[in-house]
Amino acid sequence: MLEARHLYKKYNNKEAIKDLNFTVAPGEVFCLLGQNGAGKTTTINIFLGLIDPTSGDALIDNTSVVENKEMLNSVAYIPETVQLYANLSGLENLDFFSRLAGFKYSNAELSALLNQANLQSEAHSEKLASYSKGMRQKVGIAIALAKKASYILMDEPTSGLDPNASVEFAKTCKELASNGVGIFMATHDIFNAVNIGSRIGIMKDGTLVHTAETTEITAQELQDLYIKTI
Repeated sequence: MLEARHLYKKYNNKEAIKDLNFTVAPGEVFCLLGQNGAGKTTTINIFLGLIDPTSGDALIDNTSVVENKEMLNSVAYIPETVQLYANLSGLENLDFFSRLAGFKYSNAELSALLNQANLQSEAHSEKLASYSKGMRQKVGIAIALAKKASYILMDEPTSGLDPNASVEFAKTCKELASNGVGIFMATHDIFNAVNIGSRIGIMKDGTLVHTAETTEITAQELQDLYIKTI
């Protein structure tokens, strides 16, 4: 599983994360809510190996990311805005990034991955310049699938999506989870957190102050708790 174990990160005199503990099991979607500056992105960056914690550890399948960077091969990342090449098609972007990760697929296999990410077939050969944000995210998810990632880290993935795109994104996340992929999602979107997540956490000032199973809390109850917390 993905695990934060007593994570602590300090920048100069600022404590970004304080004794953070959580787990994300295969097939689970853990949605982390919190205001800007709460420590969500810092947490993701530690699991991506971009920064090291001051103390504590980030583990993937019981192996420290800090001590063994090879574990990063098990993780994919979907940022708020997926950075792809606008002059290449969805298929070509997927092929390029798959090869960077050490995988080579036929065009039929690439199309199957894009279909699995719920990108409409007629868009596979279109240039990324014509894609909406939701379509770009689907290519990002296809890249994660191509990489055979066991866990996907997402930072504000529903920000700026229209309602239809949000529904499609939720569907894709649930399909990924049903296939055993663990998802850790930092978000401000309370409705989608309840709709997509298995568990929800609320972070404040670098600390996880509340956790709840989504089967045990409504969107309105979560909103009330979130407002009261922040």
